[in-house]
Amino acid sequence: MTLEEYQKRASEQDDWAPGWDALDEAFQKLYPGQEPAHYGTNMVSRAMFGGDEYLDGYSIYESSHGFKHLLTYGMTELYTNEQAYGSEWSQWGYEMTIKLKAESNEECMWAIDMLSNLARYTYTQKRYFEPGQYIAGNGQSLRIGTDSAITALLIAADTEVDGIDTVHGRVDFVQLVGITQRELEVLKEDPSQAEVLIERMKDDNPYLVTDMARSKSYL
Repeated sequence: MTLEEYQKRASEQDDWAPGWDALDEAFQKLYPGQEPAHYGTNMVSRAMFGGDEYLDGYSIYESSHGFKHLLTYGMTELYTNEQAYGSEWSQWGYEMTIKLKAESNEECMWAIDMLSNLARYTYTQKRYFEPGQYIAGNGQSLRIGTDSAITALLIAADTEVDGIDTVHGRVDFVQLVGITQRELEVLKEDPSQAEVLIERMKDDNPYLVTDMARSKSYL
């Protein structure tokens, strides 16, 4: 799409959101015909209106492999912005995903809160995430109020959705993967073990699904 075509469509369609459409298209290739459950954030709480919510919404897809696949909207340029046209990266250059072993969407709400907090951290501290990094917690279960050995996160490339090129620049999909405290401590000592951990986990769990009932450590 040329800049002139971009300008023309933006002028003709007030609600055009090319970045949002690109995200939907990427996931529709994986989940053809599926209408995900979508959760929009409260408009008045969004950062652009003075609030502390930096994401515009979340979608939850139902995988035939038995997990929920969550996607954020808001780490990239979602709406028309002529200044963003043709950029190398679309805003932060990625959206976050996480795959959860969960029976219902309601069981995923804690992860949506977590994703919101991570987005807030990135926007306010200007610190982005990329594959191979880990995110330490406080030593307690990632899901507050539950007993789980999963206390931290590892960042990987989404195992199923490849990055895309959009009119606003490149967008990758970084997948958050729950890890145990033992795995975290090993990564703190030797961050290069992240690749080893991912490969070992994939032997049992090729989609890197976060199962809060997991107690086995792979490092």
